This record gives sequence, C-alpha cells and structure tokens, in this order.
Amino acid sequence: MLKRLILAALLFSSAAHADTSLLNVSYDVTREFYKDFNPAFAKYWKEKTGETVTINQSHGGSSKQARAVVDGLEADIITMNQATDIDILYEKGRLIPKDWQKRLPNGSSPTASTTVFLVRKGNPKNIKDWDDLIKPGVGVVIANPKTSGNGRYAYLAAWGYVIKKGGDDAKAKDFVAKLFKNVPVLDTGGRGATTTFVQRDIGDALLTFENEVNLIKKELGGDQFEVVYPSVSVLAENPISLVDKVVDRHKTRTVAQGYLDFHYSPEGQELAVKHYLRPRVETVAAKHKGDFKQLTLFTIDEVFGGWANAQKTHFADGGTFDQIYAK
Repeated sequence: MLKRLILAALLFSSAAHADTSLLNVSYDVTREFYKDFNPAFAKYWKEKTGETVTINQSHGGSSKQARAVVDGLEADIITMNQATDIDILYEKGRLIPKDWQKRLPNGSSPTASTTVFLVRKGNPKNIKDWDDLIKPGVGVVIANPKTSGNGRYAYLAAWGYVIKKGGDDAKAKDFVAKLFKNVPVLDTGGRGATTTFVQRDIGDALLTFENEVNLIKKELGGDQFEVVYPSVSVLAENPISLVDKVVDRHKTRTVAQGYLDFHYSPEGQELAVKHYLRPRVETVAAKHKGDFKQLTLFTIDEVFGGWANAQKTHFADGGTFDQIYAK
C-alpha cells in the first residue's frame, strides 16, 4: 500500500512538473526581442514553479499572422503591434473575450514604439521631416498597410502629421497620396521592407519602428545609416493577449498568463529597453527617459477615433488606402 502511495505521489509530481510548450504568434520585428525574452521567462518560470517551459515563435506581417490564428494556427499567446490584429480573434473566431484589453495595464500594451525614418549615411536627400518625403525623386520604403501593422502605423503617422499641423482630411489624403507615389515597392511586413532598403539598396528613406532602426544600426554599424526623428509621429502600442480557447484546450492558461505578466515585470521591461522598445511601467519608463528621444506623439484614438474606425476607413477593402494606391 505504501509503495503504491509513493508511486502515485511520484507520478503526480512528474505530471505537475512536466515539460510545457507555448506558441507565441507575433509580428515581424520582434524576433530579436523574443530571442532574449523567452529564455529569461523560461528561467524565471522554472525557478518559480519547477516547470520547464519551451516557447516557440512565429513571425510575419501582423495582419497575416492574426488571420492565421483565426484560421487555426494554435497560438497560446498573440503579441501584435495594434489592437485590431487581436480584436479579430474575437470578431472572427470568438477565441478571446471582447474586452481582452482590460485584462492587463495600459490596454494590455506593455511596450510601445513610434514611426521614424532611417536614411543613408550623410542623409544625401536632406530628409528632415514628413514634407521632405513627398518631394520628387525621393524613394520611400514602407511595408504594405494592408498586411502590416508597421505599414499602417507609417501611413497613419503621415496622415496625423497633416492633421496636427492644422490640415483637414482632404489635405491629409492628398499628402499621403503623394507619399505613396514615392514608394517603389510594398513588402508584406516590416522585416521585408527593411531587407528592401538595407540589402537591396532601394529607396532613400525607410519608414519603420524606432526599435527596428536602432537594431539595424546596431547590427550593421552606425556608419551606414542615420535615424531621423520627425517633428510629429504616432504612438505605436504593442498589445498582447493569451488566446483563451487555445490555452484552455492545451491546459496552458496558467503559464501563458505568467508569460504575459512577465512583460510587465522589471526584468521584462528592461529587456524591452535593451531592444529599443519604450517601456510602459512608470518606474522603468522614468529610469530610461533619457534613453528615448522626446517628441510629439499622438495616439490612434486621438486622431482617428480608435483602431476600429481607422481600420474601417483607411484599410478595409475599398477604403482610403485602396483609393489612393489604385491611382
């Protein structure tokens, strides 16, 4: 009898600490961040619970990634760069609750970035602000706003710049139309746009996230490129969520929630700073205020009335972007 009890206890202990795996479906330019973040979380979780956890990653254009989850990709976690690419998990598949953004601080966005310009060393086209991007002969590389959150932020940043200068929607539409006339190629994601600009040597300016341009400079050396901060840009929030139906089916809710919470921990926030993502936890943000350029940032809510409205107006089939690009 005693032997059976000991065996049962051992089996229970083994099951309690069995290896667990999570799949984090994310957008293009988070690869390097999660290469550091995932092992840090696995170490923390092992020390806290005794459970060994492996985190697998999937990266691509944010909208394409979100649709893949709706279509059946078994993501335990989704980490995107805009709320609409998580909203569709509720709208199209009821995979998460409608109010998922209320489950964590800052609208479930532990980090943020903004759209900046990467130009070639010496800035030969003398690009200083948004107006310089619509001049004849200036090539601008932007990811496709239909498939990439990176591209959508760049588009909306340009539109918002006109609004913030006192212009109306008609002037903003005209400005963005001129901007996209200078775009030689539309890659499906932010990393593809980076490859086009950096490796294929196409364009005079790359519009992408602040964290991406700093990683490019770090990896390739600061002697090839320069970062230009425009006078006005957009606050690019990076929301996260567990995928309720999947974690409940996989029985991974506890560890998945721990993974999300770790984004808000001091260690998680410091890792974000290391990868040039702006921290949202106040104590960490205050500590690193000098590490990030202070500039005028507007929110999607402020200028566009929220992501749902921006998506419907600008990026839905037949919307403003389609009207602009068709011409």
